[in-house]
Amino acid sequence: MKPAVPPQSEQSSNRLIRFLHNLEENFIAICLGLMTFITFANVIARYIFNANILWALEVTVFLFAWLVLVGASFGVKTHFHIGVDIVINAVSPRLKKTFALISVALCILFAVMLFVGSWIYWFPFVDPEQQSFYEVEDVPMPPILNFLSDWLNYGEKYEKLPRFIPYFALPLGMGLLVFRFLQQAWYILHNQVDTLVAGHEAEEPAGLRSEIEEEAAEDITPTGNKQ
Repeated sequence: MKPAVPPQSEQSSNRLIRFLHNLEENFIAICLGLMTFITFANVIARYIFNANILWALEVTVFLFAWLVLVGASFGVKTHFHIGVDIVINAVSPRLKKTFALISVALCILFAVMLFVGSWIYWFPFVDPEQQSFYEVEDVPMPPILNFLSDWLNYGEKYEKLPRFIPYFALPLGMGLLVFRFLQQAWYILHNQVDTLVAGHEAEEPAGLRSEIEEEAAEDITPTGNKQ
């Protein structure tokens, strides 16, 4: 017997949730693709046309920073960070859960400290009363962002990209890191996973593996054809 097909609004909501769930992965892929393209274009410009893209190196550095900082939270979500599991695998499941909760609590504390520090460092660059006039070295200001001059620089036009834009990777990455550790704490409390990290590169926690399999099944199985 076929179950009732979910309403269109529910299907749209599920697609939105899946999109948000994979947002970090898509963003990392975009950053990596842009880094590759810009570096390749600069090599072609240098060795074939005897020219140079002045802002290419700085943009690549900024993209790499965004990739790493956002990738840290993605690694927590997917359990890609490497951990030592000799002790936790030798204890009872109840004690293993306790150790996991202690670990995630310490990680949350550390991530919150990083977020606070990164926010304190970044905020002056967006504050008109402090350092909002600071610019990067080479990256020109995109015309589409000229409205920021009126908002943050008292109408004086930016010639280069203001620093608060690339530096925003710091509070964003640390904020996502806090969120992902809180998410892992929730999963551990509700017995969806029993450890914070994988023991080695080839290992996937059971909870994560089943979640990936369920998402894959949803993507390839038409809703109306489920039995």
